[in-house]
Amino acid sequence: MEYIYAAMLLHKAGKEVNEENVTAVLKAAGIDVEESRVKALVAALEDVNIEEAISRAAAAPVAAAAAPAAAAPAAAPAAEEEEEEEEKKEEEEESGMAGLGALFG
Repeated sequence: MEYIYAAMLLHKAGKEVNEENVTAVLKAAGIDVEESRVKALVAALEDVNIEEAISRAAAAPVAAAAAPAAAAPAAAPAAEEEEEEEEKKEEEEESGMAGLGALFG
């Protein structure tokens, strides 16, 4: 997620979203940078109008926000894997909490 935030920060600052700039932002934040993820992000955003994408996301209902992201034609495999990992973590946390509820029940 931090890779996307770095790209959004660069866009908001009026800077070019390229490998060098994304890497610099991530390193400045103290993040260990994976070059392959940076390359995948920059390649995925190459033909994307970021301002238009932000406008669409702001107008979309929260529940449907994940659907357009999954349908994006140039979605980066690394970004998709990251989203899947986050969803798995959330599911694990929820299932763990249900188990604790049963104990006190």
